[in-house]
Amino acid sequence: MSIVSLPGLKDLIENISRERNLPRSAVQTAIREALLKGYERYRRAQNLERKQFEEDYFDNFDVQLDVEDQGFRVVATKTIVEEVVNSDHEISLRQVQDMGGDEAQLSQEVVLDVTPEQQDFGRMAAMQTKQVLAQKLRDQQRQMVQEEFQDLESTVLQARVLRFERQSVIMAVSSSFGQPEVDAELPKREQLPNDNYRANATFKVYLKKVSQGQHRGPQLLVSRADAGLVVYLFANEVPEIEDAVVRIVAVAREANPPSRHVGPRTKIAVDTLDRDVDPVGACIGARGSRIQVVVNELRGEKIDVIRWSPDPATYIANALSPARVDDVRLMDPETRQTHVLVAEDQLSLAIGKEGQNVRLAARLTGWKIDIKDKAKYDYDAEDTKFAEARAQSAVEVEEELVETSAEELEELEELEDLDELLESPLSLHNLSSLEQKKENISQEKQELIDEIFETREGESV
Repeated sequence: MSIVSLPGLKDLIENISRERNLPRSAVQTAIREALLKGYERYRRAQNLERKQFEEDYFDNFDVQLDVEDQGFRVVATKTIVEEVVNSDHEISLRQVQDMGGDEAQLSQEVVLDVTPEQQDFGRMAAMQTKQVLAQKLRDQQRQMVQEEFQDLESTVLQARVLRFERQSVIMAVSSSFGQPEVDAELPKREQLPNDNYRANATFKVYLKKVSQGQHRGPQLLVSRADAGLVVYLFANEVPEIEDAVVRIVAVAREANPPSRHVGPRTKIAVDTLDRDVDPVGACIGARGSRIQVVVNELRGEKIDVIRWSPDPATYIANALSPARVDDVRLMDPETRQTHVLVAEDQLSLAIGKEGQNVRLAARLTGWKIDIKDKAKYDYDAEDTKFAEARAQSAVEVEEELVETSAEELEELEELEDLDELLESPLSLHNLSSLEQKKENISQEKQELIDEIFETREGESV
């Protein structure tokens, strides 16, 4: 069998494997695929008949690397036929027999050496091979990164600053000890304002996303602003959280406030089923030792640890810490609106600088919080306002129900002679459908009437 010589093939594979952190088998696969593309380019250049090659025309061709002899061969799988129509895909039975295949039969497949001469594999084919090899190696690297980090999404990694590209920081991360480092991107929106990103500085980062497919730049997207980083840091510092004695119920974080005059802040709600454990105290630690480690890692970010409660009023009051709350009025549980009453000297503390405290509390609890001065609060007027709003909402719902019921009543009129229809020769399927339709309309009509009566009774009261 002929061979196209590739001097230094063995060293090339070793060097690429070492420089790109790829296994030798992956490098050999990339080289084989690149050489096959080069062979296709060679064949297209030799196409004197100018015939069109389909996209899958060369699927029966393959490249065999010979690392020891430092070269490659091109082979083709051909089908044995009586009369050859396409010599790239077919071979005659007589040719196979002449080559020593006496037991060969029609429709069988044989693998033949179709390696071109060394001098025929021209410059253009070599350039094509080089370009494809670079692309294949990049694809192999991306596949390796995806497989390595796919299961590490939503976890925290140690990262080292490499360089800066536009407003993003390019960092080196590793999946585990001893594994090669991989580039990751930390975009501007995921950075902390108090971080000092200098070359070779190390940070803990939250792996948000592993990109798939063709994508320019780093495949890994990391964050310093994600709430998941706070959860990890607390779980790492508080043994009670790792042991599931204390649980983190909710986290609200504003790592990049809308104004530069406001610093980053986080509120975290914790709870426990163990009566002998104080969940807030467990997270803070003796003399604030545990929470201080988290604050230091986040470069001085303010963190409020509050006790979660199943009672919304208590939970909301706790969430507005450090402000002292006098009363929490759940004005409309359906739309989750509440009025929180505080003393005049607690108003600014409850609202926070540029509304940050109440904004985070609302995000943490899921309630729309309206801070009110207790001394100026008019209970009757506020109750009347919400009662009118609920009445207006009830009227709008009633109008919608009446409009909907009008259409349904028209359908009911169409079924006035339902008894006659049921006696007519219908299929079992149609009979069941008619009965079900009548039952549904009657039930919905009765529900509509009940809702209207309930609404009017409430208004009269």
